[in-house]
Amino acid sequence: MDRKFLYIIAGLIVLVLGAGIVWQLAGQKLIAQAFVPKVAFKAEPAQPKTAYADPRMWYSRPPNSADDPALWAPAGYAPNPKPKAALFFIHPTSFLDRNAWNMPLDNAEANERARLFIRGQASAWNEVAEVWAPKYRQATFGAFLTTEADAGRALDLAYRDVALAFDEFVRDIPKDQPIFLAGHSQGALHLTRLLREKIAGTPLAKRIVAAYVVGWPVSIETDLAALGLPACATADQSGCILSWQSFAEPADPKLIIDTYDATTGFNGQPRKGTDFLCVNPITGTQNGEAPAEANLGTLFPSDDFSTAELKPGVVPARCGKRGILLIGPGPKLGQYVLPGNNYHVFDISLFWANVRADAARRLAAFGK
Repeated sequence: MDRKFLYIIAGLIVLVLGAGIVWQLAGQKLIAQAFVPKVAFKAEPAQPKTAYADPRMWYSRPPNSADDPALWAPAGYAPNPKPKAALFFIHPTSFLDRNAWNMPLDNAEANERARLFIRGQASAWNEVAEVWAPKYRQATFGAFLTTEADAGRALDLAYRDVALAFDEFVRDIPKDQPIFLAGHSQGALHLTRLLREKIAGTPLAKRIVAAYVVGWPVSIETDLAALGLPACATADQSGCILSWQSFAEPADPKLIIDTYDATTGFNGQPRKGTDFLCVNPITGTQNGEAPAEANLGTLFPSDDFSTAELKPGVVPARCGKRGILLIGPGPKLGQYVLPGNNYHVFDISLFWANVRADAARRLAAFGK
């Protein structure tokens, strides 16, 4: 129990962070020294095209095993044994090692952390969709703390696994089955590329109920058009994209914004000064606002993370300046909240029950 709890803490405090966020913890140089690999990137061979036909290459996939992490649900909820849709879920970073740029697929600790993330995040969709969550040779956490070319190579390698898994997912599900897409942090980054390369402008786009690009900024001006789907402007819209990044108030998102403003969008233009896409997960509307009473339930984990309690009516949400999602004073979650009142770790669990209801609503509207 103690060992498990220690690495859960490590995982939830730092592993899911995107580029620039963790610099607040102790400074760029200190964090980089601790996490950026000192070894050269290893150009590993591509996975065989049939690699993801092997059930062992998935954390979650039908037919689900009894210990499938995506089948978890808090008291009062249960997974649907025969859901209508399928979800392709890309988990956030769970690999810390500085001795490699990409996770070996047999790394036990990183795999266990990934299962914990899937348990608390992908489970939100298990009422409406069969969950498919692949293992992939994710880029290590330190890849987000450097501009070294090896970091980009590591992310490319990780994405190639994700893309291969997605191809298998599409082959295996029924040809007319509705599809949800979701990813958090590193997973959301890979999802933006998957949308651009595998979905935008293809017949597959018509099967997408909604894509949840959570914990990774999407520029409305420079990025959104390239993803091939519009923003979710209304609560019952399907075939659209949701995205948000959660901060309590007073919020200090300066480091995220500074990093974002120094980057180039998918259309080749600078992102500087452009707004993030913000779809309020409570209202399901772009730039929406909702009181705490409208929050159907936030997950509060037990001390050992073996379970969680769902508490409704605790967390409000409104889309603020530059598209940051503001959640009022924020629930008391101790050391898991990052400097600047950044609730990145909890982007999905803050709104677990609303995400669940949002997916059901969009699926009901799909095809109408």
